[in-house]
Amino acid sequence: MGSEAKKMSSIRSYRDLRVWQEAMELTELCYKRTAGFPKCEIYGLQSQVRRAAVSVVSNIAEGHSRQSRAAYLNHLSIALGSQADVETQIELSLLMASLGKGRISHSPSSQHLAPSPKSPAPSPQKEVTA
Repeated sequence: MGSEAKKMSSIRSYRDLRVWQEAMELTELCYKRTAGFPKCEIYGLQSQVRRAAVSVVSNIAEGHSRQSRAAYLNHLSIALGSQADVETQIELSLLMASLGKGRISHSPSSQHLAPSPKSPAPSPQKEVTA
């Protein structure tokens, strides 16, 4: 049995997918990093970042559970779009913080959403394209 066949046979559930596991880490990171956003962003940027991150991981799981390859690929495409949403919203939150609008917390507890140099945020985009 070839290496590729072994990988495929070991995937029984969406939970076995590396991209799903990394998307779960991304979602957890988004929740932690947006916790320090000001109250005025609870229904704004904080909510958008969190919902987009949840959409990434949810669409990977749902797509894998579908019965057709076309449906799976469609859900991966949606997950990829949501991942782009997360990236855009992170950039927006950093831009707003750097503009000094006072809308995004500069407190150490929020740490913004930017990945630290020691631990970059997982990128489900690389896995989704496979």
